[in-house]
Amino acid sequence: MTIKEIITVPDEILKKVSQPIEKIGVNEKKLIDDLFVTMYNANGIGLAAVQIGILKRILVVDISNKDEKNQPIALVNPVIKKLGDDKSVYEEGCLSIPETFIEIERPKICEVEYIDEKGEKKNLKCDGLLSTCIQHEINHLDGKLIIDHLSKLKKDFIIKKISKIKKNPDRIVV
Repeated sequence: MTIKEIITVPDEILKKVSQPIEKIGVNEKKLIDDLFVTMYNANGIGLAAVQIGILKRILVVDISNKDEKNQPIALVNPVIKKLGDDKSVYEEGCLSIPETFIEIERPKICEVEYIDEKGEKKNLKCDGLLSTCIQHEINHLDGKLIIDHLSKLKKDFIIKKISKIKKNPDRIVV
């Protein structure tokens, strides 16, 4: 397992659509392990392969609290089959958009079909934070970011701010 660098905006790869996986082999299982170790290292609750520069439809999530045992879920070729009518709002952050949190309204419940790391087809009905997290990560696989929910002016401001942070890596926020 290797901790990978997480790609941040304005990198254009984040806007690309990820490709489906034909077969889960050794490389895909290693990628899943790398995604988990990278996500945990960054204190995230979800990570898509595109965020480490790999355009494959693979994502990982784990919404467990620090006090709980890890509950990792790997989803290969996830497809949202159904979205509930009720909405919920979470202040979402993104490992590819550091120091940025945006309130986003999404369906509270979603049903997703996917293949697990063993190659078995699964269905998962989820709500609340898990639903939001999975929808967020599937958006990544489709080339969409949380800042795409904002006006062009706000989006450009955030990208400019992050670009400055990248140019000044020694900058300390207190």
